[in-house]
Amino acid sequence: MGDDTFIPYGAQWVDEADIEAMAEAMRSGWLTTGPRVADFEEGLSGLCQTEHAVAVNSGTAALHAAYFAAGLGPGDEIITSPLTFAATANAALYLGADVRLVDVREDTGNLDPARVEAAITERTKLIVPVDYAGHPADYDAFTDLAQRRGLKVVADQAHSLGAAYRGVPVQALPDLAAVSLHPVKPITTGEGGAVLTKDEELATRCRDFRSHGLVRDRDRLSVDHGPWYYEIQDQGFNYRLTDIQCALGSSQLQKLPAFISRRQEIARQYDAALADVQALRTPTWHDHVSHGWHLYVLRVTGDPDLRRPLFERMRAIGLGVQVHYVPIHHHPHFQGKVLLGDRLSVADDFYARCISMPLFPRMTDEQVRSVVERTRQALGDVLGSQP
Repeated sequence: MGDDTFIPYGAQWVDEADIEAMAEAMRSGWLTTGPRVADFEEGLSGLCQTEHAVAVNSGTAALHAAYFAAGLGPGDEIITSPLTFAATANAALYLGADVRLVDVREDTGNLDPARVEAAITERTKLIVPVDYAGHPADYDAFTDLAQRRGLKVVADQAHSLGAAYRGVPVQALPDLAAVSLHPVKPITTGEGGAVLTKDEELATRCRDFRSHGLVRDRDRLSVDHGPWYYEIQDQGFNYRLTDIQCALGSSQLQKLPAFISRRQEIARQYDAALADVQALRTPTWHDHVSHGWHLYVLRVTGDPDLRRPLFERMRAIGLGVQVHYVPIHHHPHFQGKVLLGDRLSVADDFYARCISMPLFPRMTDEQVRSVVERTRQALGDVLGSQP
């Protein structure tokens, strides 16, 4: 982890078993398109209680494939949260669709179902909730809404692999779920992602899409010139994940429950240690969810102008804090490219106040205490008194 005095907001945990799994893949003769891809997909779908998992080379690719599989195209709209990374919106723009942003809930930062329903138009194709910070979205409400209005739910679950909603893994709830396997996420394949679904047709469309739209199945060909023959039947990209990466993913999957348990324990320690700090608001989470705690997001209370000097002071004393996220509609790239479903005042206020604290499974209790002490120190330095 480098300098022990610096504590990043997130970090991977790759051990010798992970390294050996990758080395074994490299010795096997299959570096890509081999058996370890299917092994990883089987393990991931089993863990998530979905029938299918389609491994791809990034969380962005997973969103792109999921939107494509769901039939998104020119003239369609998705409704999603402004409080997310750019990929949630960009993947829809890649397909010529429009993005309508709707405000979030004040408590969790997740997409507000009531506002989504009010924003639906005749062009709406997909509802795209984001499991912000690892807290599952309101899947009962979104599933009911989608069924009533003839829409699909494609969830951006980049933060929530390992989380559950009413006892069910969150990947099993939407029509399609896109997860990220980036190093700071619940498990990693270096870079990577996956689409999860219970629908065989949607999974087939995702598999075709990740490999140029190429089809080899004899029963799906329009003609058959011989055993060498294949067809490009639809749009596709080279979004494949290698066997080396999938070997790492399979090894990491075995540790996911322990990783999530440790994240939850760190969150509880933060909750207890910061409960008396009136200048900071700790995260809200609901009893019917098992939170994935990809992020532990504090919000400053009172004047939001406190956030910047506090952030800068925390960085100066060795805390690798971050802000998640600059809302979609604040970026120059999206000006004139996204539709605003309402004023987005809650998301704007959330952004103005939020700071993501260090949280990753390899953190020690000593490091957690150090983060708390330094946070209190930084707040005291900025306020001129102890919090």
